[in-house]
This record gives sequence, C-alpha cells and structure tokens, in this order.
Amino acid sequence: MQDPFMAALGLEGEVLGPGRARVRGVVRGDHLNLHGTAHGGFLYTVADAAFALASNAEGVPAVALSTQMEYLRPVQEGEAIEALAEEVHRGRRVALYRVEVWRAGERVALFTGWVVRRETPAEG
Repeated sequence: MQDPFMAALGLEGEVLGPGRARVRGVVRGDHLNLHGTAHGGFLYTVADAAFALASNAEGVPAVALSTQMEYLRPVQEGEAIEALAEEVHRGRRVALYRVEVWRAGERVALFTGWVVRRETPAEG
C-alpha cells in the first residue's frame, strides 16, 4: 500500500493489523543531505508514512495532531530501512503511535505521533 508521495520516494508499505504498519525503502542518492547521509526529512517521511498507515488501518479517518522525531544514527546511501509503527494508546478520539526506524537490525530513529480520529466506527 502506498500513496503517490511514497511511490515517488521508492517506498512500499503494508498494514500488519489493527494499529500496526510497516514501510520499507532503500536510501538513494537523491535522499542524501549535505553530509552524504540520509536526509532527516527522508527518514521522517518513512516514519510518517508508517504512522499514517497504522493510524488509518481500521478504516476510520485519522489525521496527525503532533509528531516528534529523534535521530539516533546516520544511514548511508544504498542501505535498506524499515519503519515499524504500532499504536500504544487509544482514547475515544485520539491515539498515540510509536514508530521505530531500523537498518539491518539496528534502530536508527524513533518517531512518536498523536492523531485525532474524525469519526467513530459504526457498532453492530
């Protein structure tokens, strides 16, 4: 599953279950910053894409309220990365997600984000 922006960046995503998703990609030359490592905006986008898939996995529209990203290690061109998103708290209208970005078994970034749900699912 991907949106046009994910496709343009070469990212692929999948919903793993309620409140869970994964996005994968490979760092390309056009994803690099002036230091020659993956641009923080690229890593953020990978995490944000997983966050969006996870928070909308159950078909209830959800939009971001706030996000935060911590960068732990640099990522080089050609390296594969994977963002794993998981819901960690859900209230009536808001939910919190944690997204870890990994490279070859090593955590390289940590993202957290809150969403607001636009409607509640029908019960029945």
